[in-house]
Amino acid sequence: MVITNRTFIKTSAERIKNETNNSKLTEMYKRCMENTLDTTIKIRENGFTFILTGDIPAMWLRDSVCQVRPFLFFAPENVEIQSMLIGLSKEQVKLVNIDPYANAFNETANCAGHQADMTEMHPQVWERKYEIDSLCYPIQLAYLIWKITSRTEQFDAAFMTMLQSIFSLWQVEQHHETKSPYRFERKDCVQSDTLKREGRGSETAYTGMLWSGFRPSDDACEYGYLIPSNMFAVVVLDYAKEIMETFYPDEKQTLELAIALRNDIQAGIEKFGTYTHPTFGELYVFEADGLGNQLLMDDANVPSLLSIPLIHYNKKENNLYQSTRNFILSKANPYYFEGKFAKGIGSPHTPHGYIWPIGLAIQGLTATDITEKKAIVDMLLQTDASTGLMHESFHPDHPEDFTREWFSWANMMFCELVLDVAGFQMANILAK
Repeated sequence: MVITNRTFIKTSAERIKNETNNSKLTEMYKRCMENTLDTTIKIRENGFTFILTGDIPAMWLRDSVCQVRPFLFFAPENVEIQSMLIGLSKEQVKLVNIDPYANAFNETANCAGHQADMTEMHPQVWERKYEIDSLCYPIQLAYLIWKITSRTEQFDAAFMTMLQSIFSLWQVEQHHETKSPYRFERKDCVQSDTLKREGRGSETAYTGMLWSGFRPSDDACEYGYLIPSNMFAVVVLDYAKEIMETFYPDEKQTLELAIALRNDIQAGIEKFGTYTHPTFGELYVFEADGLGNQLLMDDANVPSLLSIPLIHYNKKENNLYQSTRNFILSKANPYYFEGKFAKGIGSPHTPHGYIWPIGLAIQGLTATDITEKKAIVDMLLQTDASTGLMHESFHPDHPEDFTREWFSWANMMFCELVLDVAGFQMANILAK
């Protein structure tokens, strides 16, 4: 058993039951929390933490952070949780330093995964789809551990090496057309699993933003500049600035690079990342290419445009966010779907018309109205297909038709929403 002191699950479940008077909700919360602890988290002998994404025997940099977010609420009083989180941070640093272009890794250098992909594979890399957010999440996790628990041993020499590797890569990917060595092609697959132009992706022009080959869904970007992931980069570059000023005061050149990257990316978002819609007014676009093309949509995976307040790029009440949210949660968004049991955001990653519990959880976590939050919780309770767990996606008219029997990321986003409804907010523990 990874974490032996699980009193926090019992006490938080009691608070959830008192707040909601819903026994099914309470039991699903406990089951999802315990499922992640019992089936995904592996503490190595050296104290590092490897976290399986669920039904795939690999660790995604992004998923592994999202899978532990609810545990952050209980970390200040639970040393076992603190050690698990620090172990995850150190594992992520080690993996990024193996290959900062990779998004998912094997537990050992066992050559599992997509070794036949036409890119520079490493035996410990499961998949080498370059995604901006995969490099943002390790910075976010280390920062949150510090702010929530006051633990700082994650900020060692290897962490600084990781930051330098990330910033160097991002500096290159601001100039993807002329400087990037990255190529990715996969044979005998759907188009969303490979990149065009002999693995370079669709053509882009310089914007100051970071090019990304793939989205948080692991689907290929249609246009190279994924706006929500660039927003996330702006946020974590601010985190990195604070970390370096506090723990690495002699690394002035790296600090200057982080500040320059942050300002370039922000300027690019402001210049290329918005669109004036005839119905919804000015809103953020999902992708752009710097050549005049923009993509109006949102995807259920995080970071997304809907998740802007959750990644701390902008506040829920911001007018530009609200107009974007109104567009996203309407049929004008090609990946918004409605059915008998639910309505919400899906993804091109799954069958057309299917809704993602992750997207519903993000809608609830970013809602300003408790009524909306509770309505979304009810949708999730009605669409578990009597499994007691969340799925990747489901048909809103036939919830028994779903993809992935269990999906740890979705389970934990559900738990984070339930905790939010019961009065647990990340902003509150960060403010302590």
